[in-house]
Amino acid sequence: MENPIIRAATEKDLAGILEIYNDAIVNTTAIYNYDRYTTADIQQWFADKKKSGQPVFVADIDNRVAGFVSYGPFRVRPAYKYSIEHSVYVHPDFRKKGLAKILLKKIIDVARENNFHAIVAGIDADNKISIELHKQFNFVEVGHIKQVGYKFGRWLDLTFMELVLDTPEKPTEN
Repeated sequence: MENPIIRAATEKDLAGILEIYNDAIVNTTAIYNYDRYTTADIQQWFADKKKSGQPVFVADIDNRVAGFVSYGPFRVRPAYKYSIEHSVYVHPDFRKKGLAKILLKKIIDVARENNFHAIVAGIDADNKISIELHKQFNFVEVGHIKQVGYKFGRWLDLTFMELVLDTPEKPTEN
């Protein structure tokens, strides 16, 4: 694999992001969704991310979106303002080549720069590759919810993992 360029996503990347996201919906339990996203859905998702200042980064390999990563609020109440939940996805053609590791490191670095304190990952409990990836970055399992999802004719368990950062230096309640 050539060295990917990790950069902020643009509208031009949405078709590639959509392809990756829909593959995850249709072929994996990484997303507990049944229906593919449309172009309008991904455009709205991206517009919402931009409006709220939530980052979206892509891994660009030869002008192709090979993966993407983003974060959003963990919960919407004010006291959760220092906690986020992230997502990382890699195109099937680029899996098992270390790309998810590069993307995960990027979003952790950006979360730290933006003074977040806790990063949460909700991972299908059978997704051992993602769980092991997160452990490499010192995420720890903090919860396991049994049979919370139903997809592909079976019940799915959800594992929550968390990384606690040393930021912000001086948290406030304002």
